[in-house]
Amino acid sequence: MPIRRFGGHKSLVSLSPKLSYGYRKMNISRTGYRVFSANSTTACTELAKKITERLGVELGKSVVYQESNKETRVDVKESVRGQDIFIIQTIPRDVNTAIMELLVMAYALKTSCAKNIIGVIPYFPYSKQCKMRKRGSIVCKLLASMLAKAGLTHIITVDLHQKEIQGFFSFPVDNLRASPFLIQYIQEEIPDYRNAVIVAKSPSAAKRAQSYAERLRLGLAVMHGEAHQSESDMADGRHSPPLSRTTTGHTGLELPCSRHHVPFPGIELPMMMAKEKPPITVVGDVGGRIAIIVDDIIDDVEDFVATAEILKERGAYKIYIMATHGLLSADAPRLIEESAIDEVVVTNTVPHEVQKLQCPKIKTVDVSMILAEAIRRIHNGESMAYLFRNIAVDD
Repeated sequence: MPIRRFGGHKSLVSLSPKLSYGYRKMNISRTGYRVFSANSTTACTELAKKITERLGVELGKSVVYQESNKETRVDVKESVRGQDIFIIQTIPRDVNTAIMELLVMAYALKTSCAKNIIGVIPYFPYSKQCKMRKRGSIVCKLLASMLAKAGLTHIITVDLHQKEIQGFFSFPVDNLRASPFLIQYIQEEIPDYRNAVIVAKSPSAAKRAQSYAERLRLGLAVMHGEAHQSESDMADGRHSPPLSRTTTGHTGLELPCSRHHVPFPGIELPMMMAKEKPPITVVGDVGGRIAIIVDDIIDDVEDFVATAEILKERGAYKIYIMATHGLLSADAPRLIEESAIDEVVVTNTVPHEVQKLQCPKIKTVDVSMILAEAIRRIHNGESMAYLFRNIAVDD
């Protein structure tokens, strides 16, 4: 009997997988993955369909809709227990509805015992509200906390407005780059691009423009100044704090006493000069060249139109705009059509088919390839470094 017990035990061990260091166990217990679309509009599911076609999988079965009282409802029509779930959510004009769809779907998958929930959000909303403005709030950080609470464990996005936004999240964020696709478009679709110059719309965009210029071996020009005072300039404290009323004739600012607003004797701050930008000018030579303006977001196009007019006056004979996210809100298509801009090239991170019908100058570059590869690598536990090869930090 002891021998037979030992023999049975030995045969059981020989048939079972080797569990040393967990490698065999991981391979056997690894389950599949599913890709869902969290959007209720047909236009926003196009990118999800392209991604699933490249991955060779079917789009997950779910229903996302708005009830009569505008509440968002999500019904997942298949089991997701123990699987890696990727939620693709493109952001249309109705940003807040799209955010609620993403939150509700993530929470539904979490309560359905999904193993990992990865949000594929090509354009991350509220990314412009990532800094404190007077008595406002950092809405981008609030959204990051909401996504974590809803159940997301990872995010894939493209060209965050500020890379520091990744620090708002308590889970990994893969910030992919669209610049290789836009650079490829420049090389293949712009005739005589060797005679072009990369233009930064403002000094803050100079690093991105420099990265493009170095990889394309082209010159660089920077726009400086402003055509008019914008609302954001008023909100950044440019004309604050106001000068205090003093009777001593000082030009400095005096610190008031906390109770009766009586200045402390002998304590003064130097006078703060108000910021004032000069009229818009071009730093660099664009005469007789193709001007290619690069940026991450093109939404309100008044600044781009004003920049194009200045570049035309300086001798640029063709003007292109390269941007990752083509929000193109309000009257943007009409303004582009009537402007000196020859072509606006954006990616399909944001649906803009309606805007393309209104303005033939708008062209689209497909980035579904890099999103599909990111999904495959994350699921298989592979390194993401391949997707960032030859990518500069300032992109």
